[in-house]
Amino acid sequence: MEISYIHEPTDLQCGQAVLAMVLKKTPEYICRYLDNDRETDLKEMKRTFREHGVYISDNRIQAEDKSQLPPLCLLSLETPRCWHWSLYCEGTFYDPEHGVLDDFPVCSRKYYWELRCSLE
Repeated sequence: MEISYIHEPTDLQCGQAVLAMVLKKTPEYICRYLDNDRETDLKEMKRTFREHGVYISDNRIQAEDKSQLPPLCLLSLETPRCWHWSLYCEGTFYDPEHGVLDDFPVCSRKYYWELRCSLE
């Protein structure tokens, strides 16, 4: 899957940026769709993915390093500042706050939900 990186428009919109990257939408579209321009919760993330035809696994799985990640997944990371949504796709991290990375941004705990989509 080809991902176009989107930096979070505000420091509260990491979820909207992740959704926008996967769904090939704008963060503004996602904010309108959710009627939310602040933090997103897991329920909103799952609902939005599913309503746009993207499979998201039900269970959260803890990861220690990137070798454990599926090809595409939603990440929930405990960063020094807060819990944070991020995205992993085929060896690359697309982090709405920290940019395009080769490994996880600095975080204590890492969880993921597998994503599968046919949006090409």
